[in-house]
This record gives sequence, structure tokens and C-alpha cells, in this order.
Amino acid sequence: MNNFQDDPRRRLLKRHPANPILTAYQWPYFVNTVFNPGATRLASGETILLARVEDCSGLSHLCVARSADGVTDWKVDAHPTLVADLQNHPEELWGIEDPRVIWVDELDAFAVVFTCYSARGPGVSMALTKNFREFDRIGMIFPPEDKDAALLPRRIDGRWVMIHRPVPATGSAHIWMSFSPDLKHWGDHKVVLKARRGAWWDANKIGLAGPLIETDEGWLMMYHGVKMTPGGCIYRLGLALFELEDPTCCIRRCTKWIMGPQTDYERTGDVGDVVFPCGQTIADDGDTLNLYYGAADTSIALATGSIRSMLDWLSENSTAGDQGDD
Repeated sequence: MNNFQDDPRRRLLKRHPANPILTAYQWPYFVNTVFNPGATRLASGETILLARVEDCSGLSHLCVARSADGVTDWKVDAHPTLVADLQNHPEELWGIEDPRVIWVDELDAFAVVFTCYSARGPGVSMALTKNFREFDRIGMIFPPEDKDAALLPRRIDGRWVMIHRPVPATGSAHIWMSFSPDLKHWGDHKVVLKARRGAWWDANKIGLAGPLIETDEGWLMMYHGVKMTPGGCIYRLGLALFELEDPTCCIRRCTKWIMGPQTDYERTGDVGDVVFPCGQTIADDGDTLNLYYGAADTSIALATGSIRSMLDWLSENSTAGDQGDD
């Protein structure tokens, strides 16, 4: 089954043979599960994962794991790295989850955008850090219900751009972009990718995977789609491409998913049939993509691929622009 799934003629992402690369058993303190990590690669070559960790209360916090090669010999922080701060941020009442990490040259810092779980539901919060030890919290920037958010690494026409996924009381959940002059006040909200309807793999609910990747052809987005079946939900991954200087304009959107749950560690866990990336790193060649993803809300796995191959595949397996339905 694994050979079929990872056949390069069929799939753009190849699972690492060491998967899952991180589990709760490797944590220095007792936890239930580790999954959905943000990811970045330092100038030294060291990979940092900012993992979502669910403890046995059922609430989540964030914790750093470091590796020289991004695969083995992980050094995990001895204690939680970023936890809910209820005194200053009551919107974090039920924990913090699913970080996306991006380096921002203008800020000389990493922007960490994460889900804050409030009494009213999940919202979007942001913090800045230079070292993944001290964090300057900006706080909630999008109220409930909203999640699956990441910042673009540079301003567009003088404004910051945030990708996020509000959830309406009725109807489908689409991907939006919003704009800000100062990272605190956001407006000009616009739907940029709609969930399809019916039997599509990405019908009814979609959301961002890791942060967008800037390429010569445009901003490459990897997103998850949720297919509702009689047996439950299936989370799969697809691709879309947006214009560089107008990222609200979708150039291409895939018609087929590129990765779905197949292995035991993806199909069986606290939430089965889920592959859910929140981050990736790019190798020194500028093309090799290391995609870190949560598997069944239980462990962290790694898949590798080529950005060039993804762009080529998307040009042959896409519709022009966003063909989703309201």
C-alpha cells in the first residue's frame, strides 16, 4: 500500500520511511498527542517544529522540537514553550493550537499565527519571536469562529496580508484574505478560494495548510479539503496558485487531491483519516520541500516533494482561477 501511495508517477509527496517522526512517547513530559506543527529552518540549517501538544486535560499548548537534519535526533523543550496566558489573553481559555510560522524580514522576527480557543469558539491570534523562547503576543486579531491562518512574509502595496478561514453559522467554509497597515487592525476581507459542493474531495470546508510559498509563477498554496462521507470526514491536500502582487487573484486551482490518509498512522488515531500540515521547510536547493503534518491528530509525520514538480503538475491538473461554489 505504501509503495502504491508513494509511486512518483501518482503522487507529488513521498512519505519518509521513518514516519511518524515524532510521537508523544518522545516528549520529555507526559502528554496525550503531538501533531500539527508549524515549521521553519534557521540559517544554521537547524529545523524547528512548533508542535501542537494536547495534554491529558484535553487542552493544547505549543512546544518546540529541534533537529539538525529535520528528521532524526529531535531535541524537545523540557517544558511547554508557549502556553495559554489567561490573565492577559482570556481568549485562550481552552488552549492554543495549530501554529503557522513565517520569517518576516521587515520585522526581523518570526510571525507565529495560531488558533486561540475561546469560550465562543476558535479565533486567530499572533505572536512574534526571534528565538522561540520569548514571544511578543499581539493577541487575537480575528474573532470566533476563525482559524487556519498565516501571514504573508512581506507587505503587498504597503499592507500586510493574512490568509484565514472563517466558519459561517450556515453554508460552506471558504479561504479568505484580509489586509492590515499595522498587524492589529484588519479589513478589506475577501474570499479567495471557495469550497466546492457535492462529491468533490474539497467540498463544503477547506482551509490553509502551511504558509504560502513565493515562486516565480505566483504564491503557491497547499490547502486541506474535507470530504464528508457516511463513515466520517476525510482530510486531503490540494494546491492552488495566486498572483504575486495581487494574492487575492487565484490563477489555478487543482482538480485532484495530491495526498490523502493511507497509512495506519494517518487512518487510526484520536481523529482518524487526517493528514493536516501546518508548516514546511525548503532545502538549500530552493526546490525540495519538507512537509511536516499531523497524522490522525496523534503524531507528526514528514513528506518530501519538489516545488517545481508541484507547479508543473498544477498547470496540467487545474481549472483557471477559483471554480468553487457558494
